[in-house]
Amino acid sequence: MSAAPDTLFSRRPYWARRFGTAPFLPTTREEMDTLGWDSCDIVLVTGDAYVDHPSFGMAIIGRLLEAQGFRVGILAQPDWTSAEPFRALGRPNLFFGVTAGNMDSMVNHYTAERKLRSNDAYTPGDVHGRRPDRAVIVYAQRAREAYKDVPVVAGGIEASLRRIAHYDYWQDKVRRSVLLDARADILLFGNAERALVELAHRVAAGEHPREITDLRGTAFMRDRVPADYVELDSSEVDTPGPVDANPDPYAMVTAETCADADAATADGAGAEATPGARVVRFHRDIPRGTPRERTVIRIPAFEQVRGDSVLYAHASRVLHLETNPGNARAIVQRHGDKEVWLNPPPIPLSTAEMDAVFDLPYARAPHPSYGDARIPAWEMIRFSVNIMRGCFGGCTFCSITEHEGRIIQSRSEESVLREIEEIRDKVDGFTGVISDLGGPTANMYRLACKDPKIERSCRRLSCVYPGICSNLDTDHSPLIRLYRKARALPGIKKILIASGLRYDLAVESPEYVKELVTHHVGGYLKIAPEHTESGPLSRMMKPGMGAYDRFRALFEKYSRAAGKEQYLIPYFIAAHPGTTDQDMLQLALWLKRHGFRADQVQAFLPSPMALATAMWHSGRDPLRGIRRKANERVPVARGVRARRLHKAFLRYHDPNNWPLLRDALQRMGRADLIGNGKHHLVPTWQPAGTGQGGARPATGGRITRGGKALRRRGQTFQTQHNGVEAAARPGGKPVAATGKPPGPKKPRKGNGARRGRPAGRGPRG
Repeated sequence: MSAAPDTLFSRRPYWARRFGTAPFLPTTREEMDTLGWDSCDIVLVTGDAYVDHPSFGMAIIGRLLEAQGFRVGILAQPDWTSAEPFRALGRPNLFFGVTAGNMDSMVNHYTAERKLRSNDAYTPGDVHGRRPDRAVIVYAQRAREAYKDVPVVAGGIEASLRRIAHYDYWQDKVRRSVLLDARADILLFGNAERALVELAHRVAAGEHPREITDLRGTAFMRDRVPADYVELDSSEVDTPGPVDANPDPYAMVTAETCADADAATADGAGAEATPGARVVRFHRDIPRGTPRERTVIRIPAFEQVRGDSVLYAHASRVLHLETNPGNARAIVQRHGDKEVWLNPPPIPLSTAEMDAVFDLPYARAPHPSYGDARIPAWEMIRFSVNIMRGCFGGCTFCSITEHEGRIIQSRSEESVLREIEEIRDKVDGFTGVISDLGGPTANMYRLACKDPKIERSCRRLSCVYPGICSNLDTDHSPLIRLYRKARALPGIKKILIASGLRYDLAVESPEYVKELVTHHVGGYLKIAPEHTESGPLSRMMKPGMGAYDRFRALFEKYSRAAGKEQYLIPYFIAAHPGTTDQDMLQLALWLKRHGFRADQVQAFLPSPMALATAMWHSGRDPLRGIRRKANERVPVARGVRARRLHKAFLRYHDPNNWPLLRDALQRMGRADLIGNGKHHLVPTWQPAGTGQGGARPATGGRITRGGKALRRRGQTFQTQHNGVEAAARPGGKPVAATGKPPGPKKPRKGNGARRGRPAGRGPRG
């Protein structure tokens, strides 16, 4: 990899810096004329409305490139039915940058049951249909049609999660890398500031993006593996044989060449000796002293994983083991006669660099051309502040880690406090309440490995599963200090915490729980156990209910001490891989025992590249190593009826679900739970006009516990496990969580499956 400049802003600005800062990045030729521009150096195409705020990826990327001296134009939600709208700003001098927006376009368009949504929170007026399906592909192709000789750079969460061959839930098949379908010259994945800045300067100096192959966090196509690379072949599922003691085909290295080999072996790849099995010893092919930056791992080709789900799961495991920027190697995957090459992930930003990115001159408002049109996503975040990026939780259903990485990137106290003061002084409608200080999670601010050397060599997929790593610093005092300073600012009446809380970390700091509960809960606190049973929890890499119980005890203790009536709202996933009907029954009994009645239900949606998606597609568990003759298959509720039943268990109290539940309980031999007593799950009687499905929930749009409403009517909200968060309509209170940051409302479909936006408010380019 090329040596990056010392900091993100250390390069000499491009000559166009002389034009100064634009009030808003131009979206029309008229705005360009007002700024005195004859052309744009870079044109960014996005599926979102243009909101000049650091919660929107295009705003961060646009302002960052502007700070580097480039003239940047924005094509927000262009008409994709022809190439003409892509010529609106003229021919860009350097390249087009295309993204679907803050949210995956397929998740934006469809529910977990593949039903079409009727709205889009990232569009003025909350209307549906202003972006195409698979927007990265469509936008890139139209940009190419508009100006055939202009390079196209793909980025954002949609491109990031499709950088290799991936299972597509909506087509129920494995699709090739989005690079080929989009015909992009290069793809930037993850938080892409470093790669984008260097790419822009090098293209301005005369290089073509196709020739730039040494940037971290990029994917591109090659004809062949360069001669100076050592190739490690992991294109087949290999069973270790009896010759070597505990070989690990997933670690890829030996103890002599990498200090993390023992940790990788402990990750679970050991297996029984099989007579006649091929023994894999990759170190035989590695010349001693070969640097990691000159090794590449070959995973199964697209044509292989398309027809072999076991190889797909194997490729997924190898990919996820190569995500630590400190020790990751390049990965290559054959697609026909081309090689799709993935460089190692980007180096995380320092605190100073994060501060500089968030201190850029954002207008903190939607583009004036939208007038008074309502943009729900903007309304949701206009008074919130992002304080960090990344997540080391590693939940298998969530794409936060896959996109933003496991290393936490935190802003300084000073930068966060400056942004709060800017909101107070400049944002219309501010009443003194900051709606959130958070990010992908509420309480990972400044948490990191105690030893940088261990962090660089670690191959664990999670720092908190199966238990909190002994090397993880769980000190919440910097976050407590930030909370106290923030609420002490003049003009600030209340600081709320709306991002999903990692409660297994919070219990390590009772002082933090006290601070949170006493000052920063608006009556309801969302947390996400996701399930109660060990089977599905182990496939999610989530903690058991013991941590939830400990947190609940602290929450109730400090709420009483503060003299406040506050409620803890747990949320759960239906139909996650590894979940059986019996698991869902036990969860329903837990809900009934604790008096919870959920109005809406979160159903698992297999997002591209997630480990849980590999489980869904293959029935194998990549967390434990892949074998052809697996002793255990992962149970998957794949059919419509099975998914409907799992959701029905979560809403056991809804009369529309009772006929389905009665049939299931009889089939499961649990007819004893059918009756009219308090200990029964569903009654024998059926209210008139119910039981046909699709009716409005009996709770009338409320979350209740013990008969008491925990939410006012109409304040629905949604979440997703594709790197997203949950929140209510403006003016309402959040009522659910999945351990991710807040996102805009989506309509309820069927039993209430809903999805949100990608978590984290960092750049998506």
